[in-house]
Amino acid sequence: MSNDQLSTEIRDANLTYLMLAQTLIRKDKADALFRLGISEESADLIATLSPAQILKIASGAMLLCRFRVDDDMVWNLLTNHTASKVDNDGTTKLHASILMAGRFSEAM
Repeated sequence: MSNDQLSTEIRDANLTYLMLAQTLIRKDKADALFRLGISEESADLIATLSPAQILKIASGAMLLCRFRVDDDMVWNLLTNHTASKVDNDGTTKLHASILMAGRFSEAM
């Protein structure tokens, strides 16, 4: 992948993320804070961005979204790659969501 292609992919990902974030925030701010893992101040700022501002921010070289999962336990639950594999996929994803929600509330 060339540098131009990489820049285009980053811009597209940023644009999609910002548009989704703005939609979620405007629809249900409390839910958006949890789902996006962002602060209320960031949410307020994103909610007020104009389309031109979103395009300008999205065109930067840095990826704006990041993985919130940073430990093996949650990754194993999400991928169901544990030694004691559980056949109920819904249960493992719910467990992962509960763990991430707890970490989100600790960070806030």
